[in-house]
Amino acid sequence: MIKNVHGNTVDYLGGAIVGGRFGPDGVLPPEPQLCAELSVSRTVVREAVKSLVAKGLLVTGPKVGTRVQPPERWNWFDPDVIAWQAQAGLTPEFLRDLQDLRGIVEPAAMRLAAERASDQDIRQIEIAFAGMKRAVEEGGDYVTHDLAFHLGLLNASRNRMLNQMSRALGALLRASFEISTRLHDGPRNSLALHRAVLDAVIAHAPDDAERAVRHLIAGAHDDIERVLVSRRKLPSLNVPASRLKAA
Repeated sequence: MIKNVHGNTVDYLGGAIVGGRFGPDGVLPPEPQLCAELSVSRTVVREAVKSLVAKGLLVTGPKVGTRVQPPERWNWFDPDVIAWQAQAGLTPEFLRDLQDLRGIVEPAAMRLAAERASDQDIRQIEIAFAGMKRAVEEGGDYVTHDLAFHLGLLNASRNRMLNQMSRALGALLRASFEISTRLHDGPRNSLALHRAVLDAVIAHAPDDAERAVRHLIAGAHDDIERVLVSRRKLPSLNVPASRLKAA
């Protein structure tokens, strides 16, 4: 999507903040300096700052100026904040927060999906699962299908708040899937776990659906911890999804 001057300014400043250019509790440069650096008017800078205040990245006031907020105050459900973190690079803290969030949200969402999923919901999730299986067997884009699988289940919960959350949660989930995909036989080993979740939803069995997704999340948690302990380079989310090689 092509952004206007305001959008580009928000994007530049947001990326700089999340990337640590100004540091925690750092002070943004004066308006004239930002205007010269970005070749924009004071009005554009001020509107961009308002947008970043709304996202929790900045705080303004007559005695504090315009300062960077600590990361725990950022709106981690804002897709822009997630995108800027992806550009800056994934961190162990980010990934562990993700695992905590998955453990809270997905089991409850799977219970609702098992109770409420329509035939159309299940068809869409089946298509995603078939894409995952095909990527494992023939090579291809496993991550995109895995993401569609999980977002399809969230949608099947028929909860408007979970649906709103899915935009940001999707970006978070991709981080986990990229890591699992890069581990030897990670996607192949997780296929049966995904199938168990889907079968429980098809059977409208909430207890089984919750149990199955907890098992799936536990496997993803182990994958992430293995990568973090090994100090391997974390994947970038700024490039197309990883593709599996044909078996």
